[in-house]
Amino acid sequence: MSVKAELSSRDRRFLDMSLNAPMWKVVLYVGTPLALYQGLAALFTILDTLMASHISKESVSAVAYLAQLRLMLSSVGGGLAVGAGIQISRAYGEGDFLLVRKRVSTLYATSLSVGLLMLAVILPFTGGFLRLAGTPVELITVGRQYFIVQLFVMVVNFLNEVYIAVERARGNARRIFLLNIAVIVVKLSLTALFVYVLDSGLVMIAVASLLSELTMFAFAVHFSLIGDSAFSFSPKAVSFRERRVLEPMVRQSMPVIAEKALFAFGKTIVNSMCTVYGALMVGAMGVSNNLGAITTNPQNGYQQGSSAIISQNYGAGKYRRVLDAFYATAVISMLLGALISGLELWQLHFLSGLFDGGSEDFRGMIALVYRYEALGAVPLGFNAAVMALLYGLGQTKLTLVLNFARVFVFRIPVFWFLQHCTSLGEASVGIVMMVSNISVAVAAGVTALVVIRRFKREHAIS
Repeated sequence: MSVKAELSSRDRRFLDMSLNAPMWKVVLYVGTPLALYQGLAALFTILDTLMASHISKESVSAVAYLAQLRLMLSSVGGGLAVGAGIQISRAYGEGDFLLVRKRVSTLYATSLSVGLLMLAVILPFTGGFLRLAGTPVELITVGRQYFIVQLFVMVVNFLNEVYIAVERARGNARRIFLLNIAVIVVKLSLTALFVYVLDSGLVMIAVASLLSELTMFAFAVHFSLIGDSAFSFSPKAVSFRERRVLEPMVRQSMPVIAEKALFAFGKTIVNSMCTVYGALMVGAMGVSNNLGAITTNPQNGYQQGSSAIISQNYGAGKYRRVLDAFYATAVISMLLGALISGLELWQLHFLSGLFDGGSEDFRGMIALVYRYEALGAVPLGFNAAVMALLYGLGQTKLTLVLNFARVFVFRIPVFWFLQHCTSLGEASVGIVMMVSNISVAVAAGVTALVVIRRFKREHAIS
């Protein structure tokens, strides 16, 4: 029996909107729910950290440190979702709906296989893996069981990332937003129950994460098995041998996987370097990064939405609209950066006090780091727009170079210099974040100039 691939009337309307409606309207329509979702995700991470601080200050540092290790492992699933999502969006824009379904189905099968393989390899050697990653002994003691549960969270998250990428490709950002609201409510409710009512330890915070991810997974299964939609999963549509199905997705995904893994790995190195100032500085930097994510996550929401729009218009040969999407995203993301980071700086004393666990020293560390980190918020908005352009055009090797440089050129060497060649002390932690974030935005600007000039020349755009 042949595989069918149909479009609903809603999917057809969105495709027409993506290819023909005013670009500001399209970017805001797709990006705003994603930005809200990403912003709420950042708040949920902060509330997670806040609840961990109720257990102990060491728990805050354990959550901050181990989060980077989990992100490093999750980069495989996240990279597959991003890279394959580009190709799904492109086939959607080209009008090849059978190819859309084959890529969607094959992506689900690939992500599940990779997730289970990683779990089987890492789970028996968790302690050794944490030591190899340079995790401080006191944080291994506090967080080892927490990390084991997070490994299972990672596998479920692989499939959820694919589902979100598929919904993003079809412009169904509102559904993503509503489902993630439900997930956040489940997560926060369970975490509050475990920590404040049952007085549980750090492991139950991870259990709450697992149960919330399973909630999303249940919806993903329901919506991914509906009829003959081009965006639904079918075992018959899984194709590992057909080159036009799997090969482009893997080719686009590999640089993104490497980019995300290296970025998270680099952040674990930075965390290790922070231990020079004591284990609490790791927690302070983690809290500062979480505060920064309240700004950068919404910017990334517009980045993700815009990359899908760019890919669809590129596939349809609407080359002028590709650049229009980039310009709109740049303006929106930079304005967001200025607004949100400004509000956070205004209320920094209050925000840092939420996580200090009664320690004025810890509160001061958080404020010290974030005052510098916030200065990179506007440049990172422009960087997000450049990333959207590069992802949408399939230039994932360039995104790899930029994100590699952000950590391994503009952050780690600069941090080493500040630690060994200056007397700035703890302020170095914040200064290096500011320097790396501004520097990568400058590098992204230079890259965008070259890419846009070449793009205009290739497609005869004046």
